[in-house]
Amino acid sequence: MNQELFLRRRSKVHVPMGTGGATHAQVASAVREVAAFRCVLSEPLIEQIGRLSAIELKCWLREIVGVLRRETGAHVHYSPLYPDFPEQVLAASEAQLYLNAVMHYLTLRRLPPSEHSRPAMLEGNFISRVIEPGSVSEFESLLEQLVSSRSSLSEEETADVIWFIRRYKDDVFRLLPDAVPFREIRAQVGSALILHVPGDARVNAFLEHNVETATDVLRLAVALNGGDVSLATASTRFTAMKRSMRRLLLRLLEPIPNAVEDVMRHSERWKRLAEVLHPGDYADKYPRALAAITAARRNEAPASFGSRVETLFAQRHIATLTPLLQSHPGEFARRLDATLRRSMEPEAVLDAFEAVAAQVSSPVLLQLLAQVSAPRPLPLRAFTPKGSLAKVYGIKDRREPVTPDVLARAAQICEDALVTRFALLPPLGRCFIDPTLREYRVPLAQRASSKSLRTLVRGSRLPMPDTRFIRLFLWWKNGRGRTDIDLSAAFFDANFVFREAVAYYNLKGYGGYHSGDIVDAPKGASEFIDLDLDVLAEKGIRYVVTSINSFTEQPYCDLPECFAGWMARTDTASGEVFEPKSVFDRIDIASDTVICLPFVMDLQERRMIWADLGLTSSPRWNNVENNLGGVSLMLRALIHTPRPDLETLFDLHVRARGQRVASPQQAQTVFATDQGITPFDTDLIRSQFL
Repeated sequence: MNQELFLRRRSKVHVPMGTGGATHAQVASAVREVAAFRCVLSEPLIEQIGRLSAIELKCWLREIVGVLRRETGAHVHYSPLYPDFPEQVLAASEAQLYLNAVMHYLTLRRLPPSEHSRPAMLEGNFISRVIEPGSVSEFESLLEQLVSSRSSLSEEETADVIWFIRRYKDDVFRLLPDAVPFREIRAQVGSALILHVPGDARVNAFLEHNVETATDVLRLAVALNGGDVSLATASTRFTAMKRSMRRLLLRLLEPIPNAVEDVMRHSERWKRLAEVLHPGDYADKYPRALAAITAARRNEAPASFGSRVETLFAQRHIATLTPLLQSHPGEFARRLDATLRRSMEPEAVLDAFEAVAAQVSSPVLLQLLAQVSAPRPLPLRAFTPKGSLAKVYGIKDRREPVTPDVLARAAQICEDALVTRFALLPPLGRCFIDPTLREYRVPLAQRASSKSLRTLVRGSRLPMPDTRFIRLFLWWKNGRGRTDIDLSAAFFDANFVFREAVAYYNLKGYGGYHSGDIVDAPKGASEFIDLDLDVLAEKGIRYVVTSINSFTEQPYCDLPECFAGWMARTDTASGEVFEPKSVFDRIDIASDTVICLPFVMDLQERRMIWADLGLTSSPRWNNVENNLGGVSLMLRALIHTPRPDLETLFDLHVRARGQRVASPQQAQTVFATDQGITPFDTDLIRSQFL
């Protein structure tokens, strides 16, 4: 049993059968220890731990508290430059702050704490996380929900899948579903089975059932070599393979129809793979596989579907293009907007799309629905490229307009196709949908998501607690050499105009206070920023963008540990600088970038917008001031980019297989932020509602 995985994915923990003997005082002490992390144990869970002996309770509690400490960031020691932050910063003059910074840069000395003790933290009335008891069967069901996802998994989720396979070995087949719908996940599961369940005939059966294209074979080879199965980033470095592995990959490639065209889509990767695959050694046994790989080596590319589409687009031969796109419904959906803009007869294009819309995947239909339903013209066209890194690009929308009636019909086609598909699923009965779910995005592509305290989808807008003060925090440890990571907060008004930044070079401003710049962290270092939300709002600030910059240019993935988050504080002068009970979100910073923008705060609507984006540094000095163009672009893209929301998704399901009611008390199925199926149940949503 992996308590960390169970607690993170379901807010549940397992309690083993106990021998009894724990006293009420010992149980109450356990409840108090867990409460220090803004968590409460449910009554059934308290009843179960009451059946443990004193030693069993102690061991169980040690494991759970260890998980909670790591989740909130309480497993490390926090030592900011100004240990009595924020009082020391508030009391010091600008000259003194400058001299202290210079002294630290020259000597790396940090200021000693004052002798007086800090008062106990004033606690706000913030909603706590409820932890429930869970069974072994509930825990084991997590694997099926993860691998049944119809969209990509994050790095953390992939690690969860691999943990199950590595731990259960040949027993894992009773937990796996009959079909794995998403191709990237097929490769990840297949490679894990090959590595951790060697010699089992069921592994070959799984691969033969789930490998359908040449690209599936390539993804499997990439996964076996620890590469990016999305195939969006740089080519994987393939290492020497055993003969059995080479034969396996060639045997999977051999029966695939039209393999040459598929291989040519990733010809350079196939060339690198061929260097270790040696297909010529098995020319007699796998001739079709050899022919496909040889075509890639010789660049003998047949006229591909993509090249024909691009040619017809450039020539604006839409009447010829439309039937070609119908042969690839998913590609038709992705190019529908562009096709409608170029067509003189958009209704004919919509007729053709309607005929094949039922064959388009739910995630693609939902994305298209959000796009065609968005107000036009779009203030900004933003792109988040596919891949393992979360980056954003944006340009001004200069495309030909599409009439509202054409857009409305396109939206109706998408809705009808989705409702028809969802109607085939089991009935939901009476359903309540919380209207606030429109603020939460559908988890369509999580491959670039970072590990965080709460499972969040980029672009989701979560309510902030009713508090005046927010404390941002950052902790990191040196990599191979001296590492300087900087925490900054950039302030923008409602028109996205930059107003001020609180950073290492400006410790005070606009109601924000920085704990001081630390430039070396051999044993770990931390920085904090306090935000007075009322003062910021009075000064006309709407958006606060948290920015984390690697000043010494090391990518975050090269550091032993780096994470950030935010706390809600009733009072900044009480309590320790870091209090786990006040932590609302914590995110691991581990991307192959040097700038990370984890979240944005909308002070007008009191919402926290989950960003989890990376930027590429170009200025000489990597700080927020020199990256304002990228920060502003990210902010506008995050606000304006149309994305499918959960209220729309769940409403389509209810229209197809349920009846919507006005309150959760009347409902058999509840979709809400705090009960029933919530936005944080991403694996359930991706496996059962997409």
